[in-house]
Amino acid sequence: MIPAGRRDGGSSLPIFVWVAGAVLFAAFALFAFAQAAVARNGAQSAADAAALAAAQEARAGLIEGLLAAAEDGDGWEDWLDGISPHGMNARGAAGDLAAQNQATVTQFGEVDVRGDQGFSVEVRALKSVGDSVIPGTGGMYAKAEALAVVSPRCDIGPDVEPAERVSFQCPDGVSVDLEVGDLGESDLPDPSELFLVHLVG
Repeated sequence: MIPAGRRDGGSSLPIFVWVAGAVLFAAFALFAFAQAAVARNGAQSAADAAALAAAQEARAGLIEGLLAAAEDGDGWEDWLDGISPHGMNARGAAGDLAAQNQATVTQFGEVDVRGDQGFSVEVRALKSVGDSVIPGTGGMYAKAEALAVVSPRCDIGPDVEPAERVSFQCPDGVSVDLEVGDLGESDLPDPSELFLVHLVG
């Protein structure tokens, strides 16, 4: 006859093994979710950086266009309002920043955001989430999207004749007031004072 204590000990061993296995599986599953979260955060950082790079490239194009137009007084106010075409290399800039953050641009678009020019970027991580106890994660790649906008910060100065004078006023007392044809890059405020680049959404 087997003593009662020995019978209880023998029957508890399978339960212990089952519980230990369940705990280990839960731990590996949590690790897999943490892997996915890290990959997702990395992709979002890449998307944010890519969208901002596109918008900054567009801002650089605006500054160049403003300077060129101000040389002959031909529609410089349009550039200040962000109306004229610009940012021809915006997609390339987005792709470069995505690559630096271990991602690739899968979708890129120029969009209107309440009258301002915006750049929508979707990226996919170059590295997969990684193998885990959850089937299929080895072939999964984190994706993210971001939207960056270029917003004009300055207004046309009062009583301006665009063909004769370049005049605009920006926040914090920054202003420019020069004769047409007498405007150099050193005469302009910093690009960030003329145009705000920011993420939205």
